[in-house]
Amino acid sequence: MFSMTQLIHRAAQIRGNGLATVDGERRQTWLEFEQKIGRFAGGLRKLGVGDDDCVAMLALNSDRYFEFMFATPWAGAVFQPINTRLAGPEVLYWLNDSCARVLIIDSNFVDLIQQIRGELAHVEHIVFIDDGDTPDNCISYASLISADPIQDARRSNDDIAGLFYTGGTTGRSKGVMLSHQNLVINTLQSIAPLDCQDGDRILHVAPMFHIADAIVCMTSAATAGTNFFQPGFVPTAAMAAIEAHEIQRMLLVPTMVNMMVNAPDTAQFQLKSLRSVMYGASPMPEPVIRKAMEVLPTTAFFQAYGQTEASPVITILSPERHTFEGELAGKMKSAGQPVALIDLAIMDEQNQQVATGVVGEVCMRGPNVMLGYRNMVEQTNKAIIDGWLHTGDGGYLDDEGFLFIVDRVKDMIISGGENVYSAEVENALYQHPAVNQCAVIGIPHETWGEQVHGIVVLHAGESLTEEALIAHCKGLIAGFKCPRSVTFRADALPLSGAGKILKTELRKPYWADSDRAVN
Repeated sequence: MFSMTQLIHRAAQIRGNGLATVDGERRQTWLEFEQKIGRFAGGLRKLGVGDDDCVAMLALNSDRYFEFMFATPWAGAVFQPINTRLAGPEVLYWLNDSCARVLIIDSNFVDLIQQIRGELAHVEHIVFIDDGDTPDNCISYASLISADPIQDARRSNDDIAGLFYTGGTTGRSKGVMLSHQNLVINTLQSIAPLDCQDGDRILHVAPMFHIADAIVCMTSAATAGTNFFQPGFVPTAAMAAIEAHEIQRMLLVPTMVNMMVNAPDTAQFQLKSLRSVMYGASPMPEPVIRKAMEVLPTTAFFQAYGQTEASPVITILSPERHTFEGELAGKMKSAGQPVALIDLAIMDEQNQQVATGVVGEVCMRGPNVMLGYRNMVEQTNKAIIDGWLHTGDGGYLDDEGFLFIVDRVKDMIISGGENVYSAEVENALYQHPAVNQCAVIGIPHETWGEQVHGIVVLHAGESLTEEALIAHCKGLIAGFKCPRSVTFRADALPLSGAGKILKTELRKPYWADSDRAVN
């Protein structure tokens, strides 16, 4: 039986008096945590939450986010993290699409939810997770957990555990349904390759709404570690926490690594306790990893490649391969080797496996492949063919099974660790009445890896500034998705014989000096 909540039962059994969470002055042991989520789940049931109902959370990192992730399946329901960087219309779509019955928020998102509350079709209750005064028409956290504890619903295997929304190639976000089996098996696949040890002290600074940190939460539960939380990533605050709490493990995206190792006060902190850093979401620039290995010589770096649909880890590049010299060098530009229990293959357009060294689409199959996209049968059938998950990434395998990513089949940009689907941005651009034709591409950026760039053709007689068009987009989509720059063209965009915009041609001038078409 694969069950998220079984991890909690075990942690309470083997390390009951050990610290489970530390958030400021709030501390709780694993036994106290187990009891807390029983009451949390009881509160959800009192609010009418039933089996397979969605409970959503829009909040910054905290110990209570950690509680939410396990209390919701304890109640037999499905947890739905919401990206904190979304604009109001996007949050509204996610909540209405999932039919979430309960929404949990913190003080940072009260105003946003008040703006869209009248349009929420299914949300019956809003829970305020912070201490202090509870906003009007909200339920306090204290009231929620005052309920009598309930027995674990013991959901398991193919029961849905989490619903994680991604961007959409058509402009519509897709709800990725991950089962208990998906998440638990990917946890087990990750523990050994990521050197997760019993009782580790883990710092959460990467956003907890992201599937990557969800797996960090799962591995910490599986190893009965101690979890420390900060609302978000601030380099100085993160380093102060590492020193004060002797943090051993953490997850960072490459931009965070860059900010931390290049902070002006890095040398002031004692960081020798930091045994391992897992990074992913976007490739690591070579100068950044070199600097990180210099600044943190006793820290082991692990690169993880994956996607939400794979729960999420597919491959891992081990620390011994993080070298530029000797017989183990030469793999730094790879995404590592596949984790246990999965098949990894490169396929051509006919869904046939290609030979070693030949570029095609990266595909994988195994017990960590999602159940499918919520209410999107056609999209699911395109993503999973004969059991193989098609990632949308172009790459090749070498003769040792190392995966090298060279391009993206999906029209997607990765900027600062966030996935941006071009179609979402183009849909926003097209809503401006002056825009006749547009294309959105990723162009190189020294800090963020890729920058969202719009190429626009206006209607005859229209004029528009870059600033005005970007401001228009910010009213419709999350800020990180909006173009950072716009080029206006007088002539029409290049088209293929089938009438599709040739983005490969549009990208060429920007990537001419690079050995691959993506960062």
